[in-house]
Amino acid sequence: MLNNMTDCEEAEGGPNSQGDGNPKESSPFINSSAASDTEKSQQYDGKNMALFEEEMDTSPMVSSLLSSLANYSNLPTGSKEHEEAENNEEGARPSKKPVKAPQLGTLMGVYLPCIQNIFGVILFLRMTWMVGIGGVFGSFIIVFMCCSTTMLTAISMSAIATNGVVPAGGSYYMISRSLGPEFGGAVGICFYLGTTFAGAMYILGCIEILLIYIVPQAAIFKIEGLEGPEAEAALLNNMRVYGTIVLSFMALVVFVGVKYVNKLALVFLACVILSILAVYAGVIKTALDPPVFPVCLLGNRTLLSKGYDICAKVIEIDNDTVTTKLWRSFCDSDSLNATCDDYFNNNNVTEIQGIPGVTSGILAENLFGNYLEKGMFLEKRGLASDADPDSPTSGSNRYVLADITSFFTLLVGIYFPSVTGIMAGSNRSGDLRDAQKSIPIGTIAAITTTSTVYMSCVVLFGACIEGVVLRDKFGEGVNGNLVIGTLAWPSPWVIVFGSFFSTCGAGLQSLTGAPRLLQAISRDGIIPFLRVFGHGKANGEPTWALLLTACICEIGIIIASLDAVAPILSMFFLMCYMFVNLACALQTLLRTPNWRPRFKFYHWALSFLGMSLCLSLMFICSWYYAIVAMGIASCIYKYIEFCGAEKEWGDGIRGISLSAARFALMRLEEGPPHTKNWRPQIMVLVSMDAEQNVEQPRLLSLTNQLKAGKGLTIVGTSVQGTFLDNYTEAQRADQSLRKLMETEKVKGFSQVVISSNLRDGTSHLVQVGGLGGLKHNTVMVGWPKNWKQPEYHQQCRNFIEVVRETTVASMALLVPKNIHSYPSNGERFTEGHIDVWWIVHDGGMLMLLPFLLRQHKVWRKCKMRIFTVAQLDDNSIQMKKDVITFLYHLRIDAEVEVVEMHDSDISAYTYEKTLIMEQRSQILKQMHLTKNEMEREIQSITDSSRGSIRRKNQPGLHSQHSTEEGASVVEKPEDESVAVSNPKQVQLIHSKNASTPTSPTSPTPPAVDNKSADKGQTANADTGKDLFNMKPEWEGLNQTDLRRMHTAMRLNEVIIKKSKEAKLVLLNMPGPPKNRVGDENYMEFLEVLTEGLNRVLLVRGGGREVITIYS
Repeated sequence: MLNNMTDCEEAEGGPNSQGDGNPKESSPFINSSAASDTEKSQQYDGKNMALFEEEMDTSPMVSSLLSSLANYSNLPTGSKEHEEAENNEEGARPSKKPVKAPQLGTLMGVYLPCIQNIFGVILFLRMTWMVGIGGVFGSFIIVFMCCSTTMLTAISMSAIATNGVVPAGGSYYMISRSLGPEFGGAVGICFYLGTTFAGAMYILGCIEILLIYIVPQAAIFKIEGLEGPEAEAALLNNMRVYGTIVLSFMALVVFVGVKYVNKLALVFLACVILSILAVYAGVIKTALDPPVFPVCLLGNRTLLSKGYDICAKVIEIDNDTVTTKLWRSFCDSDSLNATCDDYFNNNNVTEIQGIPGVTSGILAENLFGNYLEKGMFLEKRGLASDADPDSPTSGSNRYVLADITSFFTLLVGIYFPSVTGIMAGSNRSGDLRDAQKSIPIGTIAAITTTSTVYMSCVVLFGACIEGVVLRDKFGEGVNGNLVIGTLAWPSPWVIVFGSFFSTCGAGLQSLTGAPRLLQAISRDGIIPFLRVFGHGKANGEPTWALLLTACICEIGIIIASLDAVAPILSMFFLMCYMFVNLACALQTLLRTPNWRPRFKFYHWALSFLGMSLCLSLMFICSWYYAIVAMGIASCIYKYIEFCGAEKEWGDGIRGISLSAARFALMRLEEGPPHTKNWRPQIMVLVSMDAEQNVEQPRLLSLTNQLKAGKGLTIVGTSVQGTFLDNYTEAQRADQSLRKLMETEKVKGFSQVVISSNLRDGTSHLVQVGGLGGLKHNTVMVGWPKNWKQPEYHQQCRNFIEVVRETTVASMALLVPKNIHSYPSNGERFTEGHIDVWWIVHDGGMLMLLPFLLRQHKVWRKCKMRIFTVAQLDDNSIQMKKDVITFLYHLRIDAEVEVVEMHDSDISAYTYEKTLIMEQRSQILKQMHLTKNEMEREIQSITDSSRGSIRRKNQPGLHSQHSTEEGASVVEKPEDESVAVSNPKQVQLIHSKNASTPTSPTSPTPPAVDNKSADKGQTANADTGKDLFNMKPEWEGLNQTDLRRMHTAMRLNEVIIKKSKEAKLVLLNMPGPPKNRVGDENYMEFLEVLTEGLNRVLLVRGGGREVITIYS
């Protein structure tokens, strides 16, 4: 169906190649020559361009732009280049001739190729049968519907084709550049398959004409003497054998050289035009002198012409009554008293005129349809027939029978291929002098011409030809003549040979165009597994694509039935036309700035109407074929989406995405999401090393495992410096983030901020990440590594500031500790537990996060356990029941355990731990002083501590807070030091619960004095006796810090005891100090709280409920 399909511009691999992996389309108008500064200064000297000479590479002078535009020409590509290459190969060293600009005008370049492709095998072989079966009225509706579809598609195609230069490649180029690579590839493959099956249909039509109308005796599987299914099988086998032979021959011709196909194109076109003129001439002749084509009827049933010699039962010869061949076919002997068929005895033989003529009034009889079941007799309306419905039917091989069951939708599917071929002009766009003018005019004129011919043929066939002849698909009742040939003048052979050569030519052109279309798609690089078909012979001939095309075409040949193949290619062409209309409608409605077609007679409503007609016709023709075709297109679409090359072609789908995103964002602005719709929209804060690589990539693995909620993910980092100086570095960081996100399969966005310091950059990310209502509500940040070492002091401060900012912004916070030990996305836990320590209510984050994690295959087999802490006056049994009920209403499966923690005295180890913490605070406070000042300050602190009044207090009692922050100085390595000072306002979980203060899992820090008590020394909780003496250094300790250290150690003990072997522990993260004193103490509390645990996820809620029991 496609005449001279040519390669896409990008398939040529030139400077404007689209298949080179560059996602942007290059422009032929930008001067990108690498000239030296001296050359540039000389080039623009005296042109008043000194101010702009440094930008001339990217912003050329207007004069050079206009010159480029004037010299730009869309040179012939595809088959003509292959022909020239073949001609050049014949010479030893051919001289390189300048390529002339294309010279084809509207008539030769668009109109006649479209005419040739639209008129085809269906007109000659099935049009009369369609009119006989569907009636003039029904057939006219089918023709009008199909022609309207192609006309509306042509209008849409004209708008797209005139919206800028259309390189060779035609419809595929237009669709892919309008709808994007996914739709372009899917529709391109469908168009390719449609073209390939069209080749099979033409070859089957060619064989049908050859074996039925030209040389029936050439059949390998003889049909003579066979009837019913056997005769049908023999015919199909003949089609398969000869079809394969003809296909091989045609593929060889195309392989040897496409120039032979091009040279014969005019001959094939002449055959088509002469055949149609012969039909019109025959119609005129029937008005004056109808041809003699008698049809013999028995009763009202049409008889096979080969079953009789004279249309009579008996004849008179020399006053003797002699039986005829017809008698002998229905009776058991030649004698007049022979036993004959009942129907033969009861009905008379009638001979009618097969072509009564246009003035006969037969039109009224053929006005309405006469649909037949397979095997039914072709009967003439209005003629008497005496048939016994109870008697068995015999001698059915003597009548003309319906070969298939016919219905309206079948006729649509068979007829539609006869209106395809409207893309022939756009496929030759590279050869046109002015494609933007020729394509609309030529295509619409060709569709108008062919539609007029088709509609007039429907009426004329119904007005000239007897109904039983029209319904006789293979002309078995008119001496085996082609039915449309019986109407032609001067001879039926004009139509027979004309249709034979036109089908041969159309088949050759399909085998020429389809491989080039596949080659263009392959060279675009959007479908990876098709890249091998982009290669070919040295002159560019698509050898591998031709081989694949021949193999697919052989599938149609094996089907062997023209009536079965036609609906298949109808599906693929209808899908292609549907997306052409969709492309035009979208571009019009989106009003993209580049949408400025020269063809003005289009409207989005017409495009939508055309699209609707295409979709309707697909399901009218064959709903199951339609589903298969759409399934193939969908699979290709998803394949390109996941595996194909990323292309940015400025397509309309991107415009739809932008419009839809804007609409959705505006809707999100209407209010905060309901608790049922709350999802963790995560901002992942990562740090980069000197090479701009992510330091903790497992943060993204954990993010991916949490994304069962399918929310937003933003991976952000900050680069220190200024925007002008560090932009390139930020680009590298962004690329590194994108690459890691792709590796970890995290769907989301990357964001890099350049700031004068990392603290402000992180703050900016937390503040401005997201857009409108699509903002993050959760921040994930890694635990600061080596936070006790002085060189990481600022990193620790940044971490605490992030905690404060998320609290102020009412965002949830996730802090995974020991992130390097978290599983990657490829690991699997076959057993184990996810333990949740629910100490304070955080809006349900602790319940939701394990549920989301267990949706991922890494954590799917882990079981969930929830631990909650009971106070001294709590009813632990009732608490457990309440928690179980709560989880039941939340539809969450988990084991529940209530841990009882009774009040106990503070252990000596807790005192020592707190003392060390405050000593570190004091020393770090002095780290900003000079060395001598620091030494003096440390000495004064030591003296103050040793000279203090020693008092003994009971360990569990609250002493008055000392205003001094004195503590004995302890010599310790600097790598144990951290951040700030006064820890009075540290906020931990406000709980007075405690248990045995022994902490066997916590090693004694090296800073502990030799006189200090062993960490295993305990106080008896049941007695109030003082089992150890208070040390002088303990007296000045801040009692708030002491209590909180005691709580952290007691909680840590219990967690270690219950969750030591858990795969993951989630627990509430204490809040930070409200002021900026005591930050290092806060870090110490968190360290003690999580000490000895492998994987810990600290969680802070965002101040709102994120999970609900209601539906």
